[in-house]
Amino acid sequence: MAKGLQGFLWTMLLLFCTIQELGSWAMHTAVEGPGLGEPGDPALLAGGRVKRGWVWNQFFVVEEYTGTEPLYVGKIHSDSDEGDGSIKYTISGEGAGTIFLIDEITGDIHATERLDREQKTFYTLRAQARDRQTDQLLEPESEFIIKVQDINDSEPRFLEGPYIGSVAELSPVGTSVMQVMASDADDPTYGSSARVVYSVLEGEQHFTVDSKTGVIRTAVADLDRETQDRYEVVIRATDMAGQLGGLSGSTTVTIVVTDVNDNPPRFPQKMYQFSIVETAPVGTAIGRVKAEDSDVGENTDMTYQVKDEEGVEMFKVTTDSNTQEAVITVQKPLDYESKKVHTVVVEALNKFVDPRFVDLGTFRDQTIVRVSVLDVDEPPEFRPPSNLMEVQEDAHVGSVVGVVTALDPDTANHPVRYAIDRSTDAERIFDIDAKTGAIVTGKVLDRETAGWHNITVLAMEADNHSQVSRASLRIRILDVNDNPPELATPYEAAVCEDAKPGQLIQTISVVDRDEPQSGHRFYFTLAPEATNNHHFSLLDIQDNTAAVHTQRVGFNRQEQDVYLLPILVVDSGPPALSSTGTLTIRVCGCDSNGAIQSCNSTAYVVSATLSPGALIALLVCVLILVVLVLLILTLKRHHKSHLTSEDDEDMRDNVIKYNDEGGGEQDTEAYDMSALRSLYDFSEIKAGDGGGGPGEGGPGRNPASELHALPQWVQSPDLDFSVFRDYICRKVEQADEDLSVPPYDSFQTYAFEGSDSPVPSLSSINTWSSGSEQDFSYLGGWGPRFRQLAALYAGRRGEEDSEES
Repeated sequence: MAKGLQGFLWTMLLLFCTIQELGSWAMHTAVEGPGLGEPGDPALLAGGRVKRGWVWNQFFVVEEYTGTEPLYVGKIHSDSDEGDGSIKYTISGEGAGTIFLIDEITGDIHATERLDREQKTFYTLRAQARDRQTDQLLEPESEFIIKVQDINDSEPRFLEGPYIGSVAELSPVGTSVMQVMASDADDPTYGSSARVVYSVLEGEQHFTVDSKTGVIRTAVADLDRETQDRYEVVIRATDMAGQLGGLSGSTTVTIVVTDVNDNPPRFPQKMYQFSIVETAPVGTAIGRVKAEDSDVGENTDMTYQVKDEEGVEMFKVTTDSNTQEAVITVQKPLDYESKKVHTVVVEALNKFVDPRFVDLGTFRDQTIVRVSVLDVDEPPEFRPPSNLMEVQEDAHVGSVVGVVTALDPDTANHPVRYAIDRSTDAERIFDIDAKTGAIVTGKVLDRETAGWHNITVLAMEADNHSQVSRASLRIRILDVNDNPPELATPYEAAVCEDAKPGQLIQTISVVDRDEPQSGHRFYFTLAPEATNNHHFSLLDIQDNTAAVHTQRVGFNRQEQDVYLLPILVVDSGPPALSSTGTLTIRVCGCDSNGAIQSCNSTAYVVSATLSPGALIALLVCVLILVVLVLLILTLKRHHKSHLTSEDDEDMRDNVIKYNDEGGGEQDTEAYDMSALRSLYDFSEIKAGDGGGGPGEGGPGRNPASELHALPQWVQSPDLDFSVFRDYICRKVEQADEDLSVPPYDSFQTYAFEGSDSPVPSLSSINTWSSGSEQDFSYLGGWGPRFRQLAALYAGRRGEEDSEES
C-alpha cells in the first residue's frame, strides 16, 4: 500500500511540473515583475519601452526524491534567445554547481541530490545569460528561489517526555491529569502533514485523552491507590489529521495515584499482653502497640489514648512520632499485693481526617492491653510517712522523741530492723531502738546551739539487709526558758553638769536567746544595791525597753565624774529568769546648747596639748631628719678619704699579686702599694744612678723629681732580684706547657702588648730611661677611662719641665 501511495505522489508531482513548464512558456511576453529587473536599471529604455528580460515562474522541487535520474526543477530562458546556442546560461548561489546544475544551452535546471525540507526549506540563486563568444552579460543578473516542496515524511514526536503525572485517588470522572504535546517537523502550511490528533493506545479503561489538545483525564471515579498506585498509559499522536496514510508516534505516560485519607487505623490484634515488675519506677515503658493504616504520608499519622478510667489513672499512652506506635508507660507505682493484673483500653485515631470521606465510617479503632504485675522482694515501707518530730530541749538523755514504723509489703511480711544513718548524725545526738523504731536522745540538747536536726532512718529486713528503705526525719528542738535576758550592749551614757531633773539620759533594751511561743516580755527595775540612789530613776516603758532620767539638779564632776547604775531585767518565764546589767553614766561639761564638750578633767589637759597621734608623727619626722644628717656626713667623710687616697696613689706595677685582676684605672684601692715601698728605699736613689740618656741626668738634679718621674724603674746594683726572676720564669714555663688553658697573668703580659698595637707599653720593668725621655701626651686620646691617668702623668710631666727650666 505504501508503494502505491508513493507512485501516486510521484505522478502528481510530474503533472505539477508539466503545468509549471507550460506556464513558463506562456509568460514569455509578460511584463517584468519583482526579481526580473531592478527599477532604474539601464535596461529600462526611455519612452516607457520595457526591455526584454527574464521569463520564468517560481521553482519548486519535491523533497526526498529517490529516483536514479536528476530531478527536473525548471527552465530559465531569455526572450533574446533565438535558439542558435549563442547564449550561455549560468547560475550561482546556494547549491549552485553541487545540488543544482543548469544546461548552458537550454537553461534547464536539475537537482542532483536528495533534499530535505526539514533541514532547508528554500534555496536562493542568481541567473546570468552571457554571450558565448565574448562572455558578456546579455541580461542583468537576477535572483530566483527554489522552494523545497514538503511531503509527509516526518512522524509526530513527543519531545518533552518522559511524562509523569498524578491524580488523587477517588477523583471524579473527567479530572484533568496532565497534558501531552507532540510536534511534527512537516510544513504546517502545506496540506495536513503537520495536523496531529491524539488517542489512547493502552489504558483507555481508566483514562482518556482529548484528540486535539492532548489533555489526559480520568475515565472512572473509583481509582484506589491501595489497589493500584501507578498506571502506564500509552498515548499515540497521528498526523494527516488521523486520515489514512498519516504517520504516528507514541509515548508512555506514567500516572501516579496519590493518597487520600480514606482508610481508618486498624489494630491487627484485639488484645495485647505485657508484664512488668511491681518495683518499676514511674515512667517505665511497659510495651508498644501499633495500629495499621493503608494510607501513606501524613494520612497515617495517628494519636493514641486510654479510654477506661482505671487505665487513665495507672498508665499513660504516648505516640512515637517516628514509628507511629503507642508507647504505654507506668503513671503510678504498681503493687503486686494490691492488684496483679490491669486491663487498659487503648484507642487509635487519625490525626488528620478528610471531611469528604467521613461517610466512609469512623476513623478510629480500639484494642485491649492486659498488664500483669510481677512480684519482687521489696524493701520495707515507712508508715505513716510523717517526717517531723519535736522534743523539748531540756529532755533528759534517753528520752523518747518519737517512733517510726516500717512494714514489709511482701506477702512473707519479714520482720524489720531499724538504724540511723550516722553520716547524718555524726555526733550521735539521737539513737534508735533496732526492733521498735523508737528514737531517743543520746546527748543533752540545746536549742540555742542547734534548733533543728535532720537525720536519715534506715529500715531493712531482718534476714536480708540489702532490702533497705530510707526516710528523712526532721526533729525540731522546742525551746524552754533557760537563758536570762541581758542588756543589748554595754550601755554608756553622759549627763551634763547643769542637767535638770527628769532629763532623759539613756533608753535601754535587752536580748534573750530564748524564743518563747508567746513572745518576749521583759520587766525593768533598779537592782537592790541601787535603792539608796537619789541621782537617777528608771522607767519601764512596757515595750521591752526602759528609760533612765535624772533625779537631781546639777552634777559636779570634780566631786564624782562617773556613776554606775545597776539595772535588774526579768523575763516572763516560765520560770522567770533575771540578770543585772550596769549602766555607766559620765558627768560631762556642756555648752549653752547642751552639746557635750568634755567628760573629765583629763580631757582639758589633753586638749591643751598635742594628741598622741600628732606626737608620734612629730617624733618620726625628727628621727628622719637625724638619719638624713648622719647619712650626709658619712658620705662626705667617705668622699674625702677617697680623694686623699687618690692623691697618695703611687703608680707602679704590682708584682706581688700580679695574677689578681683589678677594677681598671679607677680602682685605686685594690692593692696595698706600701708592700712595694717597703722593699726599696727610693729616697736613697741618686739621680746619677738612674742611667738616663745623654744630657738627661746631670749631677745637679733634684732627687724628688726622680721619685715622681713615672713610670720608670732604676735598678740598684746591690739588690738581688733572683727570687722574682725565678718565680716569673716558673710561671712562664707553666703557661707554655699547658696550651689548653689560658695562662695566668705573667711577665709576658706586662712586657709585650703585640707588634700591631699603636700604644707602647706603660710598664716600667724594661724602662731604663728617666721620665724626661718619655712623652705621655698620647694618653689623652685613649678615652674617658684613661682620663685620670692622663691627667696624672701630664701633671708630673709639667712639674719636671718647670724644674728643668
